[in-house]
Amino acid sequence: MIVNVVGAGLAGSEVAYNLGKRGIKVRLYEMRPKKMTEVHKTGYFAELVCSNSFKSEEITNAEGLLKAEMKMMGSVVLDVAERTRVPSGKALAVDRTAFAREITKIIESVENVEIVREEVIGFDPAEDIWIVATGPATSKGLLSFLEELLGEDFMFFFDAVSPIVSFESIDMNRAFWGDRFGKGNDYINCPLTQEEYEELWKALVEAEVIEMEDFDRKLLFERCQPVEEIARSGKDALRYGPLRPTGLIDPRTGREPYAVVQLRREDREGKFYSLVGFQTRLKWGEQKKIIQKIPCLKDAEIVRYGVMHRNVYLNSPKVLDLFFRLKEHPNVFFAGQITGVEGYMESAASGIYVAYNVYRILKGLPPFRLPEETMMGALFGYIIEKVEGDLKPMYANFGLLPPLPVRVRNKFERRKLFAERAMKAMREFLGKNPW
Repeated sequence: MIVNVVGAGLAGSEVAYNLGKRGIKVRLYEMRPKKMTEVHKTGYFAELVCSNSFKSEEITNAEGLLKAEMKMMGSVVLDVAERTRVPSGKALAVDRTAFAREITKIIESVENVEIVREEVIGFDPAEDIWIVATGPATSKGLLSFLEELLGEDFMFFFDAVSPIVSFESIDMNRAFWGDRFGKGNDYINCPLTQEEYEELWKALVEAEVIEMEDFDRKLLFERCQPVEEIARSGKDALRYGPLRPTGLIDPRTGREPYAVVQLRREDREGKFYSLVGFQTRLKWGEQKKIIQKIPCLKDAEIVRYGVMHRNVYLNSPKVLDLFFRLKEHPNVFFAGQITGVEGYMESAASGIYVAYNVYRILKGLPPFRLPEETMMGALFGYIIEKVEGDLKPMYANFGLLPPLPVRVRNKFERRKLFAERAMKAMREFLGKNPW
């Protein structure tokens, strides 16, 4: 039986790689570059359309624990990310072009993976196995088919990305290098005085946005809230959010600035930097005017403007079982953001989970859920079983894990115990149920 994978994003890439290298015949459909989305720029697999950061690697951080579990299950995404990383403090950030190019090269070299550069707008759910991993930019043709297949249980939310500027256009006489609390020098920090901050805030509140069909603020992607929406929630919202100065000391004054705009490297050479937390749906002219109000960026060359797009996802508790397959059509699986997981690593992790169970099924074995003590198991269990009301996209966090047997007041020690328990549970699980 052939496994058909629709979409070569992070999740689809994990599925194709992990099944193909284990001898399973995979047909991987990717419509780019023949047909592009509103947000992708290339035909590479696993192209990142939002941030280039995969967040923390420390296992006392929920994202770091998730990565550790993914490594144990054989993640190709993490393997490539580590080889294409760029400096980003404690976070794992990548050169997005090098990362996507390498993922593509690896999957193209897997003997059992056939790549089809065509759009899928429908399929027979009773024929072969289908894994839909079309992510945040599902094409209208496939979306229509899925809406017909699933009825009214389809949902959606909105996502936004930050603008990128060239390094050579940043005024480094005003900016300074540094991570919070002196833990590195990977970020460029653009300090703002109270007057400069208030002028920036006022411009954001008054700026014109691009109107979008079906836009609803209640459906905004939590981690990619447009900067103008944050600004409109209160005068100090940005100072306690993406522009917080906590732990950053301006060497020119020896003090924390009133507010700080941070810039994160986008490529290995350090030619391009994105504005951290500046996801936006502002009109491009407004973006330029506002960015150039930041003193360090008064002459900024904007190489990519921020954009906003509609992401789609399922009301998974209603339509999927514990293994991310349709209750009504068990040959059809879903992976990635379309399942309701939120974030790059969460999407890739869901691809590994689906691939693991599809492999077991094809080998005549029963599918397994992952231990609830693991971050992956807790996240996927939450998506399917523990949501009250309609599903809101969820990312990895320690609140998903079952309580510890004893109460631990120290936050770091509590997270360390959570992580140790999760790693032990995953090791034991894979020891008994390898693939």
